[in-house]
Amino acid sequence: MGRGRVQLKRIENKVNRQVTFSKRRSGLLKKAHEISVLCDAEVALIVFSTKGKLYEYSTDSWLDLSSSSSSSSPGIQSVGFSLGNSIIS
Repeated sequence: MGRGRVQLKRIENKVNRQVTFSKRRSGLLKKAHEISVLCDAEVALIVFSTKGKLYEYSTDSWLDLSSSSSSSSPGIQSVGFSLGNSIIS
């Protein structure tokens, strides 16, 4: 038996909302990496937190484009972590 559908609605509690964002953000970045590897796809993902912080992922061919554009924009931070030989930002 499968899981039931989760009703999507805004999380009113700010602390719970931030915790959920952090957990889902890392999962989303991992999924973007997986689809790029499994399907040999070019992937670019940009996520902004409620505080305006930027989180991004891109395949190797997009890395030069994203790093040059984010370095020209003051106040935008890129957060990265390593997953095997690839870097997820």
